Amino acid sequence: MSHIPDPSDASLFVSLTDLIPSLILEIRYYSSYNFVGERIDGYHAPIALMTREGAEALKGVADRLLDDGLLLRVYDAYRPQAAVDHFVRWAEDTSDLRMKPYFYPEIDKHRLFDLGFIARRSGHTRGSTVDLTLFDMKTGKDLDMGGPFDFFGDVSRSDYTGLSEDQLSNRLRLKNAMVSGGFRPYIGEWWHFTLSGEPYPDTYFTFPVAPPVA
Repeated sequence: MSHIPDPSDASLFVSLTDLIPSLILEIRYYSSYNFVGERIDGYHAPIALMTREGAEALKGVADRLLDDGLLLRVYDAYRPQAAVDHFVRWAEDTSDLRMKPYFYPEIDKHRLFDLGFIARRSGHTRGSTVDLTLFDMKTGKDLDMGGPFDFFGDVSRSDYTGLSEDQLSNRLRLKNAMVSGGFRPYIGEWWHFTLSGEPYPDTYFTFPVAPPVA
């Protein structure tokens, strides 16, 4: 039986950039550029946290990609329950459509729950899930994945076929790198990966995203 820790215990987590200096961070939920349109509850700093097991596995992925001139750009990792609750409140307020043109232009907001884009529990809250893409050091740009992070629509599915050959190849490159590193993909989002055998599969943590206390 796996150990079930105190959900407020941040000592089990590490800052990803402490372990992976090459990481590029673009923590969307600390900013206002996300599907809600404001900073999300629980994000007290623009950093990415993961369980030590998840972070060490991701370091292995990053080290191997570095040999190919690629870096990881991380959009989100650990997500506190307060943030998930913020998403739920936003989704229930169908009058707030300020970011619709950018993140869900073709979907009625009231359908976000039914379609699985918003949920009351998130694997991110267990601490071993990460949202990310690949950055090419040669071109100075992210690889073209055929659709943006956090877009609510079919183009975000990892099995979406209406893409160019290069876009499909780039998605496969990311997927293969993560799977080889011990992560499993999520079919609904090309950017979303969870550590296989995650250490705390039954714990939804509550502490905020903030620098770890030494």
